[in-house]
Amino acid sequence: MNTEDKQKNERLLGILSAAAAYLLWGVLPVYWKQLSQVPAYEILAHRIIWSCVFMVLILLVTRGIRQFCSETADISRKPKKLMGLVLASLIISANWLIYIWAVNENRVVETSLGYYINPLVNVFLGVVVLKEKLSLWQTVSFMLAGIGVMNMAISFGVIPWVSLSLAITFAFYGMCKKIVKIGAITATTLETLIVSPAALLYVFYLQGQGSGSYGLTSLLTAGFLMGAGAVTAIPLILFASGANRLPLSMLGFIQYLSPTITLAIGVVLYHEPFTATHLVSFSLIWLALTVFSLAGTRPFMNGEEWLTGLYKRRKNGEEKTYS
Repeated sequence: MNTEDKQKNERLLGILSAAAAYLLWGVLPVYWKQLSQVPAYEILAHRIIWSCVFMVLILLVTRGIRQFCSETADISRKPKKLMGLVLASLIISANWLIYIWAVNENRVVETSLGYYINPLVNVFLGVVVLKEKLSLWQTVSFMLAGIGVMNMAISFGVIPWVSLSLAITFAFYGMCKKIVKIGAITATTLETLIVSPAALLYVFYLQGQGSGSYGLTSLLTAGFLMGAGAVTAIPLILFASGANRLPLSMLGFIQYLSPTITLAIGVVLYHEPFTATHLVSFSLIWLALTVFSLAGTRPFMNGEEWLTGLYKRRKNGEEKTYS
């Protein structure tokens, strides 16, 4: 097999891995719906615990313990990375809690909106925190998304806090991950390990009070709670595989698969309302994402150069007229 064939196979594997990850994330509401009788805090605690257990098993099976120990030792010697990892574990826990609660409160459509606007929130954080500059088309896409969110807020009289909370927490989680910069398996193991003590204490407390959902009286519920580890870890591993093989631009397009599936599930499977207001807001956000995704292409870059040049010529003409 020559180099070109290897590259094609690697890209194909990357596309399949990333698509599988986003497909699993897209259908995840169906899984959490099976635990709708369990409080969101308890589901979160079990998700953390069993994710940690599952990740340790992955390390053992793949013989990744040595690499895990090496990366952990490296992080422990760097306070900035360690703080980033702790923040990441707390932020992703908050994100999971909001998501689980929203799904079981029949707000699946709102969760999909959150992950549609997440890339634009990433851009906003880049401007505010990292002092990055927006291109013309990025500014246009951000304004379109803002109008879409405001349309829902004005029409329903309520700010879509579930969508915004999910988008913002996941964006901050991404920033923390950039600070830490370690392998996906090590990162996920450490993130769940950090918050596992609190999760274990909470579960033991509930079980001791007799109000816990995990036990022999509900084997099916116990099975779903344990399975939360696998449904959390497997997409992350697939995503890491895809991200290592694909350019960021292609990964950016594939990521919209997840909220699209979630939206369809919310409307078709769970019969959540999708009104004219939803349609207008989602259409504006879809348009914003289209502009955002194409901003780096040659036609859009040429268009930006032409519009910038036109603006400068008109400005210079006005200055000459007044002088």
